[in-house]
Amino acid sequence: MKGQGVLISALAFALLIAIFAVINVGSVQVNFLFTKTTLPLILVILASTLLGGLTVGLLGMIRQIRLQRTIKGLERQVAELEAEAELAAYLNGQEPAGAEGEKVSSEGS
Repeated sequence: MKGQGVLISALAFALLIAIFAVINVGSVQVNFLFTKTTLPLILVILASTLLGGLTVGLLGMIRQIRLQRTIKGLERQVAELEAEAELAAYLNGQEPAGAEGEKVSSEGS
């Protein structure tokens, strides 16, 4: 449901940007570092929006990759700790932590 809301919001924002860009069709002077040029304002608006969207998307992907790496590392750490706990329980003569619910008690018979 959240994905649909984000998609609808993104489409509404894109529509507003497109309308704003179409209304502003005049030419403007753009100053780059070493040169100046005259471009239609619609191109400046659309290019700025596109570059902003690409930047946000790239940063989001980088964040996702970092989080996935963190998750994999933590899963590895959990597996190592579980194996260590099972070994310690075995060496101490206790049952592993996961087997407690499976054990059938003969106390009531």
